[in-house]
Amino acid sequence: MSGFDSNPFADPVDVNPFQDASVTQATSKVTENVGEFNPFSAVDMVHHSETTIPISAASSQPAVLQTSVEQSPQATAAAAQAKLIKQQEELERKAAELDRKEQDLQNRTETGRTNTGAKENNWPPLPKFFPFKPFIYQNFEEDIPEEYRRICKRMYYLWMFHSVTLFLNLLACLAYFTADTAAYGVDFGLSILWFILFTPVAFICWYRPVYKAFRSDSSFSFFFFFFVFFFQVAVYIIQTVGIPGWGNSGWISSISMIGKNLSVAVVMMVVAGFFTVNAVLGVILLKMVHSKYRRTGASFTKAQQEFSEGVLTNRSVQTAAASAATSAAQGAFGRSQGN
Repeated sequence: MSGFDSNPFADPVDVNPFQDASVTQATSKVTENVGEFNPFSAVDMVHHSETTIPISAASSQPAVLQTSVEQSPQATAAAAQAKLIKQQEELERKAAELDRKEQDLQNRTETGRTNTGAKENNWPPLPKFFPFKPFIYQNFEEDIPEEYRRICKRMYYLWMFHSVTLFLNLLACLAYFTADTAAYGVDFGLSILWFILFTPVAFICWYRPVYKAFRSDSSFSFFFFFFVFFFQVAVYIIQTVGIPGWGNSGWISSISMIGKNLSVAVVMMVVAGFFTVNAVLGVILLKMVHSKYRRTGASFTKAQQEFSEGVLTNRSVQTAAASAATSAAQGAFGRSQGN
């Protein structure tokens, strides 16, 4: 009943949990066992060495240092220097290649020169037993820069296609002539004339000028080519149309033969297709050459200067001018003596 005799409103008795007999006994034993800990004592060192964590228990992954995304100024300078060194090596390699090509060109030039000191002609490539010899020197690899080499070769192929077309036109007009000898004799005769005349004239008047223009970057050669080749494209268009009586197997002439002779009409239509291809290729190549010409820095002023220098330095022109001046002076002196 003592529990009921206590006053519930009295102050609670302070109870110290550490004053319990069992707690006091346990803490006293721990204090005796631990004692004073000296981390530098030999026993403790041996104890800690025996309890070292084995290597296998540690992580085997290497530590990775995260690099910074932004490069330092030293790294940027080193990268720029490496880039400059690479560019310099590339330029040196190209210079060595150009020197090698120049040396090869010089060697070939020295071995290929005739007694007069000029390069040996190699076009047209005729056999040695042929009575005629090549009369023009032509070498795309040596004469034409690499950036103009392709367009220059295309102009050469256009000239060859032009020549083949004129020859086929001659055969078509021959078939045209056999269908009616009385009416189409003029066309056959003119087709022979066009083949004989326009094949060499095209080579001399527009192919060689464009070859010289790309070889020596000549403004005068460019302007001469544009002037002549523009008319050549116009001739291609006329030949494609095929006006009767003009010696061209164009579309009008070939279509007019369908009702008379179908086989001849088919042959003439094939030639008309060739003329059409010539006209289309002529327009395309004219634009391509003009685009290349604008990059060379050529101008009409340079063309005039080149023409005047060429005329003044030409020996034939100088001789003719000197002869004319001498004749004029002698005539004037004779008239003065007569008076």
